[in-house]
This record gives sequence, structure tokens and C-alpha cells, in this order.
Amino acid sequence: MSDGTVVLLVLAGLAVVAMVVVAVILLVKMVKARKLLNEAGIPVENKFLFWGAVVYLVSPVDLLPDPVLLDDIGIMLIALRSLYAAAEKAGVGRGRREQPVVVERADWSVK
Repeated sequence: MSDGTVVLLVLAGLAVVAMVVVAVILLVKMVKARKLLNEAGIPVENKFLFWGAVVYLVSPVDLLPDPVLLDDIGIMLIALRSLYAAAEKAGVGRGRREQPVVVERADWSVK
């Protein structure tokens, strides 16, 4: 193989690895968003976005061939944006701070 071919293959491999890393990071964020939705009692149609994006990620039928994960990343970004928008609309999520839990001190003295 020529040096140009080796460089091209290495660059293509690095691009595939970078796309897989981005896809995994987005999948982790989607799982966290789904957990947030479950805790907040968000309507079911927003949960379908999560499962639809996950199924599209693992599905062999794609708009682009599987080594190119740009379409999968785009679908996950759209689903993640919609999930966070639903959580924000429900009043939970990144933008809101939850009220701290106040625990009263127990009186352990002998009376």
C-alpha cells in the first residue's frame, strides 16, 4: 500500500472512532434525560422519542451506511433536544434548581 492510502485509512478510522464516541456520549445523555422524564411523570409520547432514537441507532437500516454515524447522531440530537424541552416544560431539568430537602434535627436529650 502507498503512504497516501495508509494515511487515508487511518484518518477514516479515526473519524469512525470519533463518531462512535459522540454517539455513546449522546446515548448516555439520552438515558439520563429518560430517567429525568420518568421521575417527573412526563407524558408517554416523549418517551417514544427516546426508544425511537435508540432503535434507529442500533438498526442496520440507515440513511447513511453504518460506519458513518452522522444520521444516527442527528436523530439522537433531535430526540435529546425534544426530551429536554419536555422536561423544561414540566418544570424539571437543567435550568431549574430543586428545593433542598430540610431535615429537622432530632432531639436525643433525655428528659
